[in-house]
Amino acid sequence: MNDNDVRLTETYTSKSLVCEPSALEFEMVIRKIKRHKSPGIGQIPAKLIKAGDRIISSEIHNLIKL
Repeated sequence: MNDNDVRLTETYTSKSLVCEPSALEFEMVIRKIKRHKSPGIGQIPAKLIKAGDRIISSEIHNLIKL
């Protein structure tokens, strides 16, 4: 076994231990977002996500689950 094999094993193990966030956890995170944060890669302002409340959070959560 060489160093590359060990790294691959560690990566595989860590991925299997991470669970996808529940809808409730996702809503809680969105509530904590500050309204005046700069948009990320998707260019969606935080205040727009917060204004959408459960409808937006549900749709984004569904996208993440895929």
